Amino acid sequence: MAALGLRDRDAIITKEGLIFRVFGYSHPANAYICDVEYASAEIFKSDNPKAFRNRGQRVFYKFYEDEGWKFIKSNFPQYMLIHEMLQKQVVGVENHNIAETRKSDIELGKLIEEEPKDELHAAMQSVLELVAKHSDLLVNDFGVFGSLLHRFYHPKLSDIDLIIYGRDNALRLRETLWELYNVRDSPVRNEFESIESIKGKRWRFQNYSPEEFVQHQQRKTIYALFSDEKSGRVIKTEFEPVKAWKEIRNEYNSDTRILQKGWVKMFATIIGDQGAPFIPSIYRIQPMTVLHGPRGAEETTRIVSYVEEFRMQAWKDEQVYIEGNLEEVKTPKSSFHQMALTYCPRYYEQVLKVVS
Repeated sequence: MAALGLRDRDAIITKEGLIFRVFGYSHPANAYICDVEYASAEIFKSDNPKAFRNRGQRVFYKFYEDEGWKFIKSNFPQYMLIHEMLQKQVVGVENHNIAETRKSDIELGKLIEEEPKDELHAAMQSVLELVAKHSDLLVNDFGVFGSLLHRFYHPKLSDIDLIIYGRDNALRLRETLWELYNVRDSPVRNEFESIESIKGKRWRFQNYSPEEFVQHQQRKTIYALFSDEKSGRVIKTEFEPVKAWKEIRNEYNSDTRILQKGWVKMFATIIGDQGAPFIPSIYRIQPMTVLHGPRGAEETTRIVSYVEEFRMQAWKDEQVYIEGNLEEVKTPKSSFHQMALTYCPRYYEQVLKVVS
């Protein structure tokens, strides 16, 4: 295994002008599994009015839904890797194709040290100062992602996208935000305090209602609205949990195979939530009732979710309802079953939700 120099949410830039986001923590030797997020205008143009970005004089466009995967597959096949465990192609960048990297913690450090250049830059600094004042968290515990990471944000329109490193720090931050949400005249409040938070949103999940979504999002507390006094704007502010270096274990093994077994509907109890805050989110479970599924479903030991809606979705001792694909993980020494929630043809049928 290659030593990890990058982790989830760090960025890789190639000589062609493609910007990739490192995805998760398990990668093959000498490469990183990624999502492609942006491409320079020299190689890609989008008609989507939300896609435009500019960094100085250079223009970029953001990919939405699966158009990035399709673009890479059709135009830059060198950025499609064989995932040996899954035996299929995924987006990724080999080390020798990396022209530049942007690390989330380092870039935030630069933004903190600099005098604010605009109202969003100043608001980001204010949010961090507020959180630090009400907790024992340090600036070094945070990072930045999204348009702030790449310096092509819109000062009057962009959100504040921050990272909190480490499980303990993420839980401490959640407690701090919850306390701030309950303080009268606090400049931050819970983004999902009511169903109005998703008004106008096109809803596609089939086994997960908008009301259930809001209830689950509300208790995560990492999604905030910051009332910025200087700009007079209410800014969406997200705190994305990412593993601290000491928490990372690369599970990629070229000798392991992940076999698809079929669709499962199940009730289960969460017996371990250590990996719940991160992507992928990992929950250890004890199956209770298998309503539908192939043989082996009753032996499922964990849920692995790559779906952001299902991060921090449940905690230890809670009972949940799950629908997703059953997988058998066969290592050279043993095998086990897991439920995978990920990009697939039945994406919007998938669900993980608390039922008690």
